[in-house]
Amino acid sequence: MSTASKHTGLIVLSMALGLLMASLDNTIVSASVNKVIENIGGFEKISWVFTAYMLAATSTMLIFGKLSDLFGRKKFYLIGISLFLIGSALCGMAQTIDQLIWFRVIQGIGSGSVFPISFSIIFTLFGDPKQAAKLSGVMGAVFGLSSVAGPQLGTLISEHFSWRWCFYVNLPIGIASMLVLLFSLRESKAERKPKIDYMGAVLLIVTTVSVLLALELGGKDYAWGSWQIIGLFAIGALGAISFLRVESKAQEPMLPLSIFKHRLVLGTSLLCFCQGFIMFSAITYLPLYATSVLGKANSNGVLTPMMASLIGGAIVAGFVSGKLKFRTVMFANMALGVVASLLLLNLSPDMPYWQVIGIMILLGLGVIGPLMSMGQSAVAMAVDARYIGISSSVVGFWRNIGGVMGASLMAVLVNASLKDSSREAIDRFQLPSDQAATLTNPETVLRGASDMPADLLAFMRGAIGNAISHGFILALFVMAAGAIIALTLGNARLQKKPDADEDNAAVVHTA
Repeated sequence: MSTASKHTGLIVLSMALGLLMASLDNTIVSASVNKVIENIGGFEKISWVFTAYMLAATSTMLIFGKLSDLFGRKKFYLIGISLFLIGSALCGMAQTIDQLIWFRVIQGIGSGSVFPISFSIIFTLFGDPKQAAKLSGVMGAVFGLSSVAGPQLGTLISEHFSWRWCFYVNLPIGIASMLVLLFSLRESKAERKPKIDYMGAVLLIVTTVSVLLALELGGKDYAWGSWQIIGLFAIGALGAISFLRVESKAQEPMLPLSIFKHRLVLGTSLLCFCQGFIMFSAITYLPLYATSVLGKANSNGVLTPMMASLIGGAIVAGFVSGKLKFRTVMFANMALGVVASLLLLNLSPDMPYWQVIGIMILLGLGVIGPLMSMGQSAVAMAVDARYIGISSSVVGFWRNIGGVMGASLMAVLVNASLKDSSREAIDRFQLPSDQAATLTNPETVLRGASDMPADLLAFMRGAIGNAISHGFILALFVMAAGAIIALTLGNARLQKKPDADEDNAAVVHTA
């Protein structure tokens, strides 16, 4: 493989376009939610537009990573992009909220291939892992860029055209990515036909969907102690046990458990879980803090600094990863996460807005951004070339699991605190007891702010602020655990494997 090939730049461009399309999708769609509801209704089901996408992407990510290792990255990247584009076109034509939700599932399945395979192609395309790490940093920055541009672009499109074009806009980007890759990338052919671990794939999907559904629905649609939630966790536990047994005996396991014997792979997976935990907690609750406590008209002023600084963090980590030990940089990430969590625990309505922005920049630049690229680099270097695809999937998988768990567990603390505050408000302001449920919902409080007595509104704003800030105690413990885990990663640093010649290190080649 010649990294100097004229087609290498085109392949990288193709990966960047595909990653931009997939990562842009959630943020651009979130900005068009109101227009969707106005057009086809379904307010009570709108959260499933995002939940369905997340479930489909997370549950198929490891499967696509493994299949790309077995049958070729190009083939399954093109399959994934095709599914994503079909899903996008169908979403744009949806006539009911139920149709939109199911079409989002198709989109999510496609997205499950784009993220891991994009990074695995980069790592197999470049013989020098330091060069690959730099490009991995750029790819991580693409995620941050889409998060910054998505809400503004979504608002612009839905206001001036139609919410349907928030989906149709994917088509030219995805088609360009497919065409570039189709003609610029060729692959080595496998000498034997691999055996697919079908049972492992089924059990993986059942386990992942059950656990994520339980976390998503628990405390919202159903009580945590309800038979529905307990049943989902039980299915997830049985599925996980069965999955581990199947994988330990499979000829070609969907998730080779042996890769976790390498402490860099295991440690990085756990750190990506920690990263997802604080990232999703912040994305879920800090916009609410900005609007309900600080009185800001929208949440972009809080999220944009974090996502913009994430770009810088991902790029910088890609360049320094070749100069420092993984342990050094990842410990710094987790230590800064501890600092950020402590600052978030001390949020108050009296805090100057610039300090809140500073916390968000710290999160993006020092905590979330660096692991976007370095996590991929660490696991890619630690595993055999034949496991590059599945290892890239593992990073994204654990980040998503950590994110869902972080947002869900934080919701438990926030909601419990708001229930206590609502009871106190009823006693203090002599309110009817049937208003308790209304006061525990921050969005309801905001919508009814004009009809609420000033002293009650001030009390509830303070209660919401305290509930959200205290909820970050979970992030503090998780990031502290992450700092300890980072110290166990050993002395590994990014370098070319001495036993990996160019032939067996490369799975894809430029045309």
